[in-house]
Parts: sequence; structure tokens; C-alpha cells
Amino acid sequence: MKNIEAIVKPFKLDTLKDRLRQVGAQGLTVSEVRGFGRGSGEKDSHPGSRRAVDFNPKVRIQMVSDDDMVQPIVEAIQATARTGEIGDGKIFVSEVVDVIRIRTGERGHDAL
Repeated sequence: MKNIEAIVKPFKLDTLKDRLRQVGAQGLTVSEVRGFGRGSGEKDSHPGSRRAVDFNPKVRIQMVSDDDMVQPIVEAIQATARTGEIGDGKIFVSEVVDVIRIRTGERGHDAL
């Protein structure tokens, strides 16, 4: 099993959610987050002042999937979230040692 975490632009969320369902993603968790990467945040101009905005709004999507679903999910995220502009985001894939469903005590694949 793998944990797939993606940081993407917020306006991509609805389209991405629909695309992930199409490829068979079983569920996901979404969090509103803020951050910056190599661009170090945008410059924002307000009347009478100019200041650096340190953090840009993003959405973090997390899901755990079977190994055979990782590639279709990653490809769906890449294709859907890409705008070609700075700040499109990142995808992180990591191993999951175990999953336990709290309600039933099921473990591993059965808990997904």
C-alpha cells in the first residue's frame, strides 16, 4: 500500500476529485494549506504599499491506495493539476506499513 499526497492549486480541486473517482480512487482527505516553494511567494501590491506574501493558498489531497493504483492516480493528478505555471504543486508517494479501520479493526487492504 502507498500513501499519495498531492499539493495543488485550490481551483483544481473539483476537477481533480472527479478525475480521481474516474480512475478508481476509493477515498481522499482534503486540507486547505498554505505554503511556498522556489518562487518564495508572490509579490502583492495594495494601494499605498508593496509587501511580500509569504504563503500561497494550496490544497493538500491525501489518500492510501493499493500498489497497482498508484500509477493511474499519479498520472491523473499530474494531468489534471498541471497548468504549466509556477506553483502547480508536488506529489509525494510513500510506503504505508499498515492501515487499521477504527470501527471494525480490519487491517491492511481490507481496511481501505
